[in-house]
Amino acid sequence: MAAAPVSAAQAIGEYLQSPDDLVKVAAYRKKLEKEKASIDARLKSGVKEQLQATREGLRKLLSTRTNVQTIKDEMVAIDRECSDPQTQVATFDQISRVSMVHRNFVQTEEMVNNLLEMESKLSEIGYMLDDDSAYITGPAPNLLVIHYYLKQLEAFRNQTMHQAKKASSDARVYLTRRFERLHTVIEQFDQYIIDLANNVLDIVREGNGHVIVRLIKIAEMEGREDEKAIAIRLVKKAAKLDAASKFKSMLANARVIKHYRSKITKAIADSIKAKFERAYKQDENDPMAFLDNLQWMYADIIRIQSDVVPCFPAEYDIYSLYIREYHKALNTQINKIVASEPGANVLLALFEWLKQYKKDMRELEVPPDLLEPPLLDGKEQSLIEDYLQVIIKKLDEWSSNMMKTELEEFILRQDPLEVDADGQYATQGGAGILFQMVNQQIDLATESGQGAILARVVAESNRVMRGMQDQWVKTVEQEYKKQVEKPEEIAPGLVEYVIALANDMLKSADYAEALLARLESLVSEKYRVQINEKLNDAIDGYLDVAKKCTQTLIDMIFNDLKPVTKTLFHPPWYDGILAQIVETTRDYMDDYKEFLNPSLFELLVEDLIDAFLLVYLNALASSPKLKIPAATERIKDDVDDAFRLFLTYKSQKDMEEYFEVLDLILGILEASKEIVFLSYWSFAKKHGPNLAFVEGLIKARGDLDRSGVSEVMDTIKRKVKDENLSDPPEPTIMKKVAIQNAFSRFLRT
Repeated sequence: MAAAPVSAAQAIGEYLQSPDDLVKVAAYRKKLEKEKASIDARLKSGVKEQLQATREGLRKLLSTRTNVQTIKDEMVAIDRECSDPQTQVATFDQISRVSMVHRNFVQTEEMVNNLLEMESKLSEIGYMLDDDSAYITGPAPNLLVIHYYLKQLEAFRNQTMHQAKKASSDARVYLTRRFERLHTVIEQFDQYIIDLANNVLDIVREGNGHVIVRLIKIAEMEGREDEKAIAIRLVKKAAKLDAASKFKSMLANARVIKHYRSKITKAIADSIKAKFERAYKQDENDPMAFLDNLQWMYADIIRIQSDVVPCFPAEYDIYSLYIREYHKALNTQINKIVASEPGANVLLALFEWLKQYKKDMRELEVPPDLLEPPLLDGKEQSLIEDYLQVIIKKLDEWSSNMMKTELEEFILRQDPLEVDADGQYATQGGAGILFQMVNQQIDLATESGQGAILARVVAESNRVMRGMQDQWVKTVEQEYKKQVEKPEEIAPGLVEYVIALANDMLKSADYAEALLARLESLVSEKYRVQINEKLNDAIDGYLDVAKKCTQTLIDMIFNDLKPVTKTLFHPPWYDGILAQIVETTRDYMDDYKEFLNPSLFELLVEDLIDAFLLVYLNALASSPKLKIPAATERIKDDVDDAFRLFLTYKSQKDMEEYFEVLDLILGILEASKEIVFLSYWSFAKKHGPNLAFVEGLIKARGDLDRSGVSEVMDTIKRKVKDENLSDPPEPTIMKKVAIQNAFSRFLRT
């Protein structure tokens, strides 16, 4: 920020800061006058010098103007004299004509001699060209000599054809025919140049780098001639014809532009492209072999850096050209592989190869900008999605085809079932085939070393497994429904096929569990949780299907027994019908035990006991009036018969626990009105109040009238309320018993 200007008063104030300073006013005045005089003198001197310099500059400008006008006048005079020399030289016209005749004679003699010698020169050039072309990798000793002779002959042809423009058509046709062989040899040489450029790497491998140096020397020389010819043509386009004809070099406009440099670089690029295409063609049916065999590419890059680059001038930037073309040609072949819709293993291998390619290029210190655009446009991660889509497609196709076959076999049941080494029913190996396919894909995903890929494959496998499991559940339900509703229309053997399916599902659960154990140690905690969740879900699904099968086997038993179970606690029951139930159940259980997996059979037995008890208890809950004590005696006999049946499959202790509920209920039925409460209390402590069931049971007793029933129930309800009795923490079988509504119970009473 600029300082504020100082006023006169402020300046004086600096000198007069006390009364004593007034004495010094005269001295201050003299001092200031002296300083002013000094400043005025310097200003006057500076102004004088500036005026002197300005006068000198103006004088020089006037002098320069005069000189420029003089030069201009002299140039006009010179131009006038040069444009019409006849005004100065009287015999100029004769001199000009004689000079032109002499020049024409000399040129004609030279042209005739060159035409006569051209054939022998072309023969010699042809021999040398054939010798050098026979060994495309060098040493090409005649390369520069051939180019030198051809350059002379071509210049002769160009000049001759240019001069012949004003000749007769016959003369032009004759000259064209005479130069046909030269044209052919030039074309052969041009092709030889291209062939050398196509084989640069092979040439340097043979130790003939000097051939490349000579090749580039020729290209540079021809490039300079091309530039001259192009410049001349541009001048002729821009200038008037009369002005252009003054330049003798204009006669060279007949030259054919060679473009050797661009042709050489194009040939190098084409040779790289062809090399990659040959490599791909060789392993077209095996993309992984193509990728594995690409080691030659890295060897080439090393050779280019060490042996090829020194043979080219720096402005060619040949290293960048090679790297870019190698990268571009490689990208073309990689895109071909992706477009061919390869298998999942190829996509995964390609993904890994691309990662290694980047690493290898960094190790070779290849500048990243030479590898643009990146392979597959940098979308190599899409290979993983493509890989997963292939996996999904394959899994869907395999599972669909397998399920179509297996469901058809299950529904038609035309072929007898196989029996495995353990003597159990088995399907046609469905579980093994499925997990063989799944393990193949998971092994492939594991090789990628990426937990995310493995987790996705496991998730897709789970999706397929769950879909198959749902189909099996629906099919089993449908076939059982047909068995119940239209048994005459259904194929026989449903029991056997359901047993086989249950066994198959248990094997599948074992396979899934083994797969889970194998994968847990291969991934990080992040993906381990996901994999565990999906495979455990699949295991649960297989066990659910197996459970559905065993439940269906139980349902089949009771479907056959339905006519008998309907008479439980009805008049025919008193004659003893449970024996029929026991024998029918035993027949089924013998088949189940023989052909069903022991683990599943054990679960089936437990569910069967529960089912039997539930059927019995539901029948009791809806029974009409019971004849006491005949009913209690029959119940004891039923319990004994059923106990002995199931004791074949379960221990004494287990059976006592299962049948305890019947013993407790039997106690309620046998107890007198006065002590029913005690029997009920034993039952209630184990299974909860169950007031509706107990009330129905008390009302069913034929030895109690309505007042007796009311008395007993009032006592029970009061005690339950006083003791605040509730259901047990773990529900018992009584929770499943169907209780009739109040109106039905009223009708029974």
